[in-house]
Amino acid sequence: MASRSHRIRTSHAGSLPRSQRLIELNELRARGELAHDGAYDLGLAQAVFDVVSRQHEIGIDLVNDGEYGHAMRTPYDYGAWWSYVFARLDGLELVDVSLRESVQARRSAVPGELVLSPFGDRRDWNMFADAYGDPDGGVALPPTEFQVRSPVCRAPITYVGHDAVARDIADVKAAMEATGATEGFLNSVAPASCARIGNEFYETDEEIIWACADAMREEYRAIVDAGLTVQLDDPAIAENWDQIVPEPSVEAYRRFTKTRIDALNHSIRGLPPERIRFHLCWGSWHGPHVTDIAMADIVDLMLEVNACAYSFEAANARHEHEWRVWEDVALPDGKVILPGIVTHSTNVVEHPELVAERIGRFAGLVGAENVIASTDCGLGGRIHPQIAWAKLESLVQGAAIASGRA
Repeated sequence: MASRSHRIRTSHAGSLPRSQRLIELNELRARGELAHDGAYDLGLAQAVFDVVSRQHEIGIDLVNDGEYGHAMRTPYDYGAWWSYVFARLDGLELVDVSLRESVQARRSAVPGELVLSPFGDRRDWNMFADAYGDPDGGVALPPTEFQVRSPVCRAPITYVGHDAVARDIADVKAAMEATGATEGFLNSVAPASCARIGNEFYETDEEIIWACADAMREEYRAIVDAGLTVQLDDPAIAENWDQIVPEPSVEAYRRFTKTRIDALNHSIRGLPPERIRFHLCWGSWHGPHVTDIAMADIVDLMLEVNACAYSFEAANARHEHEWRVWEDVALPDGKVILPGIVTHSTNVVEHPELVAERIGRFAGLVGAENVIASTDCGLGGRIHPQIAWAKLESLVQGAAIASGRA
């Protein structure tokens, strides 16, 4: 995946806006109202072709399927990056979310170990409770199915998503061949993020992380064996910090996170690092994020992941200043970074000159050949489709400007 020249290449974090037709198909399928799965599969394949074609046409170098195989049932179903996996894992049951959170709250931590609070008990959400609770304030999360029903593990976790991932692989490869796109990736949830579910089966929360690592390895391997790159989506690595109440020490959180990095590396053991990229973020919801952990406190843990490329937020107002981390952190040889250059967190479309300036900061510190310009997080479900595609066009334009300066 390493850049082959000083031309700054482009990609994105994965999720792209779904067409209205695809959203309708997802809803019909969920309600059991499609005459047969073939109708869904044909509609999905066409949608993937369309989204790959559009990426290729505007100049995105490393394309994907927009995460279209991870079904969204509304235009702003922001949770599909995570919830898609529930149908691909045996051992889970969907229960009323209040029951799931009571299960989570009842679990006792190993003495001296940290434990996650329920999703609704984040420190940022509590600090800005009025804003998060105001449906007209621009911060409240839009409703999704998994705010009502949420997964609980009640049996051994095993992977049963082989047909689904095979379909994702076939769709994106067919679209790439038809459009001429040469480098593609598929997103897959990483073990630590996968394991943030209710647990009534395993003795400890650590055990469920390792169970997810063993199960999800099958999906990672299928993607890599197909000649694609797998992107491991793992907001838990940074985002868990805000979900521990009260705020822990940085040292304790790093120990807590190291276990999750070890489980991830276990899940990708033996797979070629050049086919693996890792995505870190602080959660893509539109909130203040004042309780986010600093990049400097976890960047070395991120680099312990046995991947060749690292995607992270770098354009939103809470983290843009952290490009300076790379003044003190040496990027290992053979690795590349995919910093967020345009963001999902604002409807303002970044000017290509600003895009070029942001790229230049990273290129000046780690080398232009080691930078692939990307997005902070997935654009699908976070901003209007018209704005999302305008941001990607500006990303490509700004990368061309930055390439001329490299």
